[in-house]
Amino acid sequence: MAKQENQKSAIRVKTSYVSTIISISLVLFMLGMLGIILINAKQISDHVKENIGFSLYLKEGLTEKDVSALKKVLEGKEYTNRIEYISKEQAAEIMKKDLGEDFVEFLEFNPLLGSVDVYLNSAFAEEESVRSIEKELKRLPAVKMVDYQMDLIAAVNANVRKIGFVLLGFSILLLVVVIALINNTIRLAIYSKRFLIKTMQLVGATGGFISRPFVARGVLNGLFSGIIALILLSGVMYSISSSLPEFFELQNFNVYIVLFTVVLLLRILISWVSTSLAVRKFLRMQSGELY
Repeated sequence: MAKQENQKSAIRVKTSYVSTIISISLVLFMLGMLGIILINAKQISDHVKENIGFSLYLKEGLTEKDVSALKKVLEGKEYTNRIEYISKEQAAEIMKKDLGEDFVEFLEFNPLLGSVDVYLNSAFAEEESVRSIEKELKRLPAVKMVDYQMDLIAAVNANVRKIGFVLLGFSILLLVVVIALINNTIRLAIYSKRFLIKTMQLVGATGGFISRPFVARGVLNGLFSGIIALILLSGVMYSISSSLPEFFELQNFNVYIVLFTVVLLLRILISWVSTSLAVRKFLRMQSGELY
């Protein structure tokens, strides 16, 4: 009978450890998913900002040498992400396709100007920076007119800030929930061993000797649950890359490596701290308080 009871107890302990690892792995997976969303929110906002820029309409009579010199100057600016040159002829072809008829043949001349579209680096897509850049571009001798959409820039920045605050608040809330869940799960697991802890203490075992195997087990469980969470996150990323390959064209995979490392280390750190505190709590209890 005693042997059967011990076997049942061992099964319950193993089941408790497995359920703890699985439940915490899912919580870490949710935290990692939020991290991926935050990373991509920043990448997408930068991508949107880098498609905002100026259209520089060029003066008549510029030679290819003049245009090349202008392009070289613009490419050397720190705020420039990329430039696109559109000649008078190319502009006419584009408008011809849009209108569905040859307006140049009707007018007997091409009224359009050549232009250079200057797309900004995301760090410079702010209202103050854009106004300063506009003044600088207007002073270029080859430029006749500078055109850009300040309302669009303001709207993009305002929406990016709002989304950023919402995601930051949700991240903090989820992090608190993660820490609380992991801590409570570990405390419940240690609670089932409170009599063993007290027995070891009564026979003369030191606090360090008692807590060492529990802390080691907690850290090991943390490692396992962290690895499971990383496997789940990798599976999600693989599924996204398979169905939306262009999704990862914007990505810096070093950021994901840092994210995965943080998720793993966070789980191990919380396990270590929570296990240590839980064991110390039962070590300080009197025997009568355990029931």
